[in-house]
Amino acid sequence: MEIKVLGPGCPRCQKTEKNVKEAVAEAGVDAKVHKVSDIMEIARSGAFGTPAVIVDGEIKSVGRIPNKEEIKAWLTK
Repeated sequence: MEIKVLGPGCPRCQKTEKNVKEAVAEAGVDAKVHKVSDIMEIARSGAFGTPAVIVDGEIKSVGRIPNKEEIKAWLTK
């Protein structure tokens, strides 16, 4: 599983990345978490707001900080 956290590095993006990493650890899934801060790569992703979370190529969240329970639900589907 590949998870991308998109954002320039603002506090909201950092919190989103922290929630994603903690949710992955708690769920015990095999996933690689990548932080994407390059503006051009973010634009190419199709997510037109940050922070954003993409799981296996599917945009799951844009413009808000998802909580760990929500993230875990994405990981087990």
